[in-house]
Amino acid sequence: MTDHVRIVEVAARDGLQNEPGFVATADKAELIRRLADCGLRTIEATSFVSPKWVPQLADAEQLFALLPKDDGCRYPVLVPNLKGYERALACGVREVAVFAAASEAFSMRNINASIDESIARFEPVIERAMADGIAVRGYISTVLGCPYQGAVDTADVVRLARTLKDMGCYEISLGDTIGVGTAHAARALVRAVAGEIPMEAIAVHFHDTYGQALANVTACLEAGVRTVDASVSGTGGCPYAKGASGNLATEDLVYALHGMGFATGVDLARLVDTGAWLSRLLGRPSASNVNRAMHHEKP
Repeated sequence: MTDHVRIVEVAARDGLQNEPGFVATADKAELIRRLADCGLRTIEATSFVSPKWVPQLADAEQLFALLPKDDGCRYPVLVPNLKGYERALACGVREVAVFAAASEAFSMRNINASIDESIARFEPVIERAMADGIAVRGYISTVLGCPYQGAVDTADVVRLARTLKDMGCYEISLGDTIGVGTAHAARALVRAVAGEIPMEAIAVHFHDTYGQALANVTACLEAGVRTVDASVSGTGGCPYAKGASGNLATEDLVYALHGMGFATGVDLARLVDTGAWLSRLLGRPSASNVNRAMHHEKP
């Protein structure tokens, strides 16, 4: 492990997917360009899901065509099945992500499939990606709690992480989808998963519903995690968690990491400006404390 923390920026996909008003494709491309200019090197661009289910991301092909090529950045995209993968591959995508839930109840409500059925759906995706030389990242949602079944068994998370890693995912992002986790539980979960897969293959993804995201990240850093997902301006959130304030804001994460002595390669001032720009574009205040402080805005 090193003193460098890799940030996976998810604003363009996870941050925007639940926005009620359609964000113009050109604005999404501008957001990604600005994020890359801040020094972020992994920026999740979009999702090749059915436009019927996520209208906000119906422009996946058009957006990916606008992204720069060979600029040193990685632009992974989410794919739910083989059809989505083939759409992404046709656009020149070099990294994809697949997703599953650790909660049976959430999996059934979210995608109308059991956990085992969801794995069966993306098994051919991973097989094709391996054959095509495409990197695959795995997401596990509801790792610290589910809006339907409540507590989630750590053993279920560990088993799913092991399965995804064995299938070929180079990294597993553990997502606290509804933001109910606390530092002790987050650290214990990471240590349990690290008992089955390498720590360097573990990322964390916290929503800030109860204001615990940064504390959870700190606990996971202490356990050895060095990859963290975040969304500029705190955009995003889970539609199943009433009052959820969105993802951990990238500005707040970078400020904290730099204060703890970690390197990120990110220009914080430029990132704050990007968060302010996005907030204006969406017509609402930023959820980032650092953003508000630097712009002297009230919460």
